[in-house]
Formats: sequence, structure tokens, C-alpha cells
Amino acid sequence: MIQVTDTAKEKALQLMKEEGKEGYFIRVGVEGGGCSGLMYQLSFDNEIKEGDKEIENNGIKVVVDKKSYLYLIGTTLDYSGGLNGKGFVFNNPNADRTCGCGESFSV
Repeated sequence: MIQVTDTAKEKALQLMKEEGKEGYFIRVGVEGGGCSGLMYQLSFDNEIKEGDKEIENNGIKVVVDKKSYLYLIGTTLDYSGGLNGKGFVFNNPNADRTCGCGESFSV
């Protein structure tokens, strides 16, 4: 299960509207790379692929590919607009180590 905070939901819906992608969902994933070994991927999509896991949380649909799902179980997607930088933040309890920028992790 992936949780979506109110702040992340509001920002995602705002961005979808601005980009003309209303009715899309959030696609999250994990791929190799970054300074800690694995990197988060986040995009807006409207196409379900074979093996995708569909999650509805806080009124927003999140889709995760089968390979990434195990890395992301229990993760909370948040949005930070503070002085330390703006952007979506993954709070992942499965991550043993994260890099300073928060964009990569290892398990």
C-alpha cells in the first residue's frame, strides 16, 4: 500500500490540471541508479500496463509496476514546498540508506 498525503494529492491534481492531464493517475516506480543504488520515478500516466498494481488512496489513483511494488510497500508520498527544496518526497520504510537529496535509496 502506498499512502498519499493531502499536500501531495493537492499538488498532483494542480500539476495535472496545469499540464492538461486531468483524469490521469500517478505512476511511481523504482529503477537502478543514483548515488545509493535505486532511484524513485514519478510521472502522470493514463495507460495501465500488464502486471501493474493499482492503488486508490486519499481519493487519488497510484499505479506501480510489478517490479517496483515490493520496494515501495508502506511508502508515503508527500510534497514539500519548504526552504530546503520543492518537490515530491518518498518516505519509504524499506530504505536502509538514502542519499542527501532524497532521490535515491538502497534496501
